[in-house]
Formats: sequence, structure tokens, C-alpha cells
Amino acid sequence: MSLVLQKSSLAQTSEVAEHWPRRIVSSAVALACCAVLLSCVSGDGAYPSRRPVVKAGLDVLAEQKYRLLKGRRVGLICNYSAVNSRGEHIISLFRRQGVFDLVALFSPEHGLKSDVEARVPSGLHSETGLRVYSLYGETLRPTEESLKGIDTLVFDIQDIGARFYTYISTMAICMEEAAKHGIRFVVLDRPNPITGKTVEGPVLEKDYEGRFISYFPLPVAHGMTVGELARMFNKEFGIRCNLRVVRMRGWRRRMWFDETGLPWVNPSPNIRNLVAATLYPGFGIIERTNVSVGRGTFAPFELYGAPWMDGKKLAEQMNRIGLPGLQFTPAEFTPEKSAFAGEKCSGVRIVLTDRGKLECLRAGLTFLDTIYRLHGDAFEIERIGPMIGDPKVPDKIKTGVPVGKIISDWQPRLRRFMTRRERYLLYP
Repeated sequence: MSLVLQKSSLAQTSEVAEHWPRRIVSSAVALACCAVLLSCVSGDGAYPSRRPVVKAGLDVLAEQKYRLLKGRRVGLICNYSAVNSRGEHIISLFRRQGVFDLVALFSPEHGLKSDVEARVPSGLHSETGLRVYSLYGETLRPTEESLKGIDTLVFDIQDIGARFYTYISTMAICMEEAAKHGIRFVVLDRPNPITGKTVEGPVLEKDYEGRFISYFPLPVAHGMTVGELARMFNKEFGIRCNLRVVRMRGWRRRMWFDETGLPWVNPSPNIRNLVAATLYPGFGIIERTNVSVGRGTFAPFELYGAPWMDGKKLAEQMNRIGLPGLQFTPAEFTPEKSAFAGEKCSGVRIVLTDRGKLECLRAGLTFLDTIYRLHGDAFEIERIGPMIGDPKVPDKIKTGVPVGKIISDWQPRLRRFMTRRERYLLYP
């Protein structure tokens, strides 16, 4: 019997900017309480949460009394996720210091409050009166006008470790503009939430470079922090801006986000928990096809389906394959928005049973292959190219090339990437 999931009324709501610090602290307290309850639960499904053991770059900058920014005129690139270990938002912290001038704000895709699923207009920040320049509206890069009077750009946004999660493209584009205008670029580093060891998938093919979802040649899961990526972008891809990275303290590559003790704040409207972030690199590659990824439901990037799909057969087949760390449950759902809005979809809910055993790209590729075997050309698999970064994958699946062979074909370029990547890592 399939699980029937009704329309969700739990979509993340927009919050008023003036209430950010108080609400984020409240969320952090609530999360801490949940962590205490979870720590009392035994069993494979409960991941331990600890008191804060990691200090984000924002914490370290504040401990250093903002010396790196002393006397500077700062433009801040951030969103809702830019909080310290106590859940205080960076805009509130920057307003309270007296060391530098905060003169402008820049918002990435989804806006300053991480809650918009469309192009974002520029405007004024109601609490500070500062101009907010959208980097996902009429332009994807800071204009010459927006950079007037700024001598330092500060970037502080939570990434989730996937090449096509666009915040790292925004960072790269802003670094290019910083180099062009002689502006210092400061990255306040944050954890890669799915660990710094997950490096999987094809390195992006040249035909796809320069797109917003695929700006530089990285594998799908890069296993790096934003600070490490900034160092790589600056040197490997010839940006050569005046880059400074404020490193975290206490972070280790093996750490999952819930082992850091830092408060989770949704970095975008549909990445609402660590499970979604963990599944995203492998299963997010399906998003540009005619399959719903659960947007407009209570479980985006955990629910997958379409009106033409047979969820029961798909779940049976995926469970028969027996991918490590995953189970598949038949599901029916009706998205409120995005793909198939208002239409009943049959599909599956993916249950993460052991994240330590998950091979995300192998799992995602097996999922694509199984859908195609069951449904043939009803599944528009050719549209995955820009997401996975290898234009040959759709034809390989259609012609029956085994998943293992597809993955083995990626390895030479992936090994070369791993060698280059090593030069830019900051944490053991």
C-alpha cells in the first residue's frame, strides 16, 4: 500500500527582516531542544548532536574584533543562513560593531531571507535602510554602480556541497568583479554540511562551463568548504582577486553538520534539513527532467514522482537493487507549486537509513537508470545533461551501459581533480 501525502500547508513562510535575530535564536533554541531529545533515542536512525564544537568564520572574525575589516567600507553578500554559533545574524552583528562601515547588502538566489523561488528584485533593507542589490534579478553580478564606495566584499552563505547549488557561482562571479575593481574579497568560512570527504560524480565537461548552475569544472559533489573553493577558484581559474579566508575553528572533514553544534538555518526554501542536503547531489540531478523533486510538498528532495510514474514498481525495483544506506517507500503526493503543481503524482519517498554508507551519485544514477527501464521515453532523461555535467550520460543509459561503467569512465578526470583540490584544503 502506498503512502498518501496530502498537500502541505507547512511551506516555509517569509519572516520580517526586523525579527531575524530573535527568530533565529528561537529556532536555534528549538533545534537544541530537539537535539537533546534525539540524543536520548537509541537506534540507527538517530544521529548524535553535540554542544557547539565548531566556530564558523563569522565567530572567528568577531573574536578577532573584526581586525581584518578595520576602517573598511564593506559590501556584504549574505542570506538568512549567515548566523554565528549563537544564532545571531551577520547583519545585526555588523551593525553593532564600530570598526568598519557596512554600506551595502547583496542577496543571492532566493533573496536575503532565503525564501523566494523566483527572480529577486533589488530594494531597501527595512531594518538598516541599506540598499539590497539582488544578484538573482536583472543581473547575476554586482554592477559598477552597486560597488561604488566599497573597498571590501564579505561573503557569508551556507553552501551544501553540490556543484549546481548556485551560491558558489555567485561567490565566483563576485570574486571576478572584486578583481576587476580592485576590491578585497573576504570569505567567512562555513562547514560543508555533508562532510568534506564526499567527492563524487563527473567533473563538469567544458560545454557546460560558465552557466549559473555550472560555473567552473567541479565534480557534482566537491567535498570542499566555500573558503576552500574560493582559494581554488582564485588560483586555478585565474580570478586573482585580493582574497582573504577567515577559517573555522574545530571543523574536521569527517564532520556532518549535526556534529558541529552550529544551528541549522535553511539555506534555501527547499533544503529544509540535513537529509535533503545529503540526498541533493545525487538525486537533484533529476530536477530538470519531467519528474517532481517534491517542491511544493513538505519533503522536497525526499519525494520524487510524476503523474506518469508507477511509484509502487519503482520502489520495489529500487529496494530489490539494495543501494547501501537507502530505502524507498511508494508515495502519492500533489505538489502545490513547481513541476506538476495541482496534479497527483505517483512516486517514492527516499528514506536515508545510513548516511555513512551512501554513495550518492551511484544511487542517483541508479535511480535514473531504473526510472528509464520502467518508463522508457515517458521519462525525459536527456534533460539531465547540464545538472550532471556529462552530456553522454543520457545516451549511455538509453543504450544500456551499466551504471558501474558510467561511473568508471568518470574516474580519470576525477582523480586529476582530487590532486588539484588537495592544494586548497584548509582542514584535516
